[in-house]
Amino acid sequence: MGILQRRIAHLDMDAFYASVELLRYPELKGLPVVIGGSRDHSPELLTDGSRRFAHLRDYVGRGVITTSTYEARALGVFSGMGMMKAARLAPEAVLLPVDFAAYRHFSRLFKSAVAAIAPEIEDRGIDEIYIDLSKLAEDSATLARHIKQAVRDATGLGCSIGISPNKLLSKIASDLEKPDGLTLLEAEDIKTRIWPLPARKINGIGPRAAEKLAGLGIATIAELAAADPARLQEHFGPGYAAWLHAAARGIDERPVVTHSEPRSISRETTFERDLHPRLDRDALSTIFTELCAQVAEDLRRKGYRARTIGIKLRFEDFRTVTRDLSLPNATADAATIRRAATECLRRVPLESRLRLLGVRTSKLATHDERVADAAAAQEELPLQD
Repeated sequence: MGILQRRIAHLDMDAFYASVELLRYPELKGLPVVIGGSRDHSPELLTDGSRRFAHLRDYVGRGVITTSTYEARALGVFSGMGMMKAARLAPEAVLLPVDFAAYRHFSRLFKSAVAAIAPEIEDRGIDEIYIDLSKLAEDSATLARHIKQAVRDATGLGCSIGISPNKLLSKIASDLEKPDGLTLLEAEDIKTRIWPLPARKINGIGPRAAEKLAGLGIATIAELAAADPARLQEHFGPGYAAWLHAAARGIDERPVVTHSEPRSISRETTFERDLHPRLDRDALSTIFTELCAQVAEDLRRKGYRARTIGIKLRFEDFRTVTRDLSLPNATADAATIRRAATECLRRVPLESRLRLLGVRTSKLATHDERVADAAAAQEELPLQD
């Protein structure tokens, strides 16, 4: 199926974690709220039935913001930012602890609601999915409105949807009119609606790549599309340069992958600012523990255990390092994964600032596969007299 025949939607839940918390604490609607505290920052129920909330001004430590409401973002407070820096920008912002169990619950609800309308879904994380609408009869706008209402009915939450001929453009489109957005893009809209945007709006161009592009005089997607491919290759290498040039012109042939047996399950995060292994140790430790817990939950939810645990580090100079460790027994336990990942970390000299940290599991097996392997191993044992 050609690129112009496809209708691919990207659905992104609006400020997902924060929005789930606002369902629980409706009195906070319209206020700057930050998610990322510990249980110590849980609201206190007072004798009159009201709640006393923690505020950023009282925070002390090296924690990192998980997400924030749009009101907090208007004050310059974004995910990945250090809490202490955020406290200087928005001291009166309410601080709430993270509740991943609640977020996963609402994630399952919204995905089930979408699947009842458009079943060809690619799961891209707890708060976003791609949807292939190509085979459905309704027009794109009607489908999008139907999906948005179904999500709201199932969860009480809002989402933004972008629809275009491919995943790359739809990902950009879903962010153009947040919150509660609906954006339709056709190939002929690329020059007027996509090219004027900053190059970093393309998913896959991070802060450092955008900085390198700016150093070449390339600030917008239009300027990237017009750039000399040979010049891009000189600075970014052949593979990434070719992708940059194609992405800037809206070219993306990737299909919506509805199901595949994973060879690995991983989680990673790119920091808002580069973090120092020693000076930002507490923040890195918190993020590291959270990534291990998320990977463990992903494994359990999908019915897998992993034999190999690994880490991925990207340093401030874009150098990427990976390390792996194989375990004697497959696991989906967060503490076991963290211990193994820590052993991997010890094999890497941590002297430069980090821009990305990831935890990866591989050599996956389901329960049935583990039982079958154990049975086969038993059959191979020599007979005993």
